[in-house]
This record gives sequence, structure tokens and C-alpha cells, in this order.
Amino acid sequence: MSNKDEIRTRRGLLLVVSSPSGAGKSSLSSELMSRHPELTLSVSATTRPPREGEKDGVHYHFLSESEFEKRKDAGWFYEWAKVHGNYYGTPKQAVIEILERGCDVLLDIDWQGAQQLHQHRDKDVVSIFILPPSMTELESRLRKRAQDTDAVIQGRLEGAADEITHWAEYDYVLLNGDFDATAAKMDTILRAERLKRFRQTWLTEFVGQLLSQK
Repeated sequence: MSNKDEIRTRRGLLLVVSSPSGAGKSSLSSELMSRHPELTLSVSATTRPPREGEKDGVHYHFLSESEFEKRKDAGWFYEWAKVHGNYYGTPKQAVIEILERGCDVLLDIDWQGAQQLHQHRDKDVVSIFILPPSMTELESRLRKRAQDTDAVIQGRLEGAADEITHWAEYDYVLLNGDFDATAAKMDTILRAERLKRFRQTWLTEFVGQLLSQK
């Protein structure tokens, strides 16, 4: 059986990456996707306004609060949460279609979304939590981004402590002190999780054929 056949019949996984804002999950996720072009980033919906350079349908699906709540009530999302005053959610159908092709989805979501996703697709979820090396470093990274006001940064720092208390709910926890080392660990996690027996759906048929050759 070729590698192509194995990929086509493998059970897809949902790679959840969470962290306090500024701890590096977005940069690490981008690096992982550059190493694995076949990995699909889930495009979340949000009610926050677009930042400079962000495009609707590419970075986020930008919705009004009323439209988001309408879709939420209709069961349109796998998971949703209100963070820093704005709604965020993962559209369900797009994720299902990717998994059914035996491909993987990367989700940049918080602990609330991770919990909800486990309720729907527990067997498919692989979760990683990214810790900053210190709270001082976290604040420094937030300020270097130059995207938010002092008041917003302070709010993010206050929310970071609550985020971090959920670290033990994740399959893997990585300390992001050295970006390259952390990126390498995430790469290792993805490769190993893809090889788990229950995700190799082609094995049942292959082993049956193998034993029939006795």
C-alpha cells in the first residue's frame, strides 16, 4: 500500500492550539502550517472588527453580533465563546468536510472552545496549550505587537491568568521560551498523532488481506 493510500484513508484529526494572547500560538501555528501545507486552518467567525490587512473569509468570517447569535442558535458552530467582549466560533460544516476527506484541521481557539469541541468530536481532538516563559515576557510581547491600547493590553493580561489555569485540560503543554524548539515539538506531536493506530483506518482491511495470504 502506498503512502498516498494511507493518507487518503487516514482518520483526520482536529489540532487545537490555545494560549493566553501574546504567548505565540498564532506564530507557532503559522510555522506548523508552513511545514505541513496539507494542514487546513479553520477560519473562525467573529464579531470583532477586522484589523488592518485582514480579509473576510480568509482571516475570519466577520459577522454582526445579531447574525452571530442567529447562527449560534441554529447550531451553525461546533464551538463558540465570548472573549474580550467579542464572539468567536468555529463553523461546523467546513470542519466536517475536511475530516471526512481524511485531512487535518488546525484550530486557534481558547479553552472554552476546546471544551466544547471535546464534547462533539472527542476522539478526533488533539489539544496543545502554549505557556509564556513569564508574565513579564507576555506583557512585553503584547506591547511589541503595537496592535492594542494600554487598556486592551491590561485586559488581556488580566485574562491570561484565567486562561493559564486551564492548562491541565490539554493533551500537551509547551513552554514557548525558544520559538524554534517549540515549533519542532509541535511538529513532532502532529506527526506522532497521525500515526496512532485508530487513525489508520486502512489497517483493518490491510491486515485482513495479510492474514488471508497464510
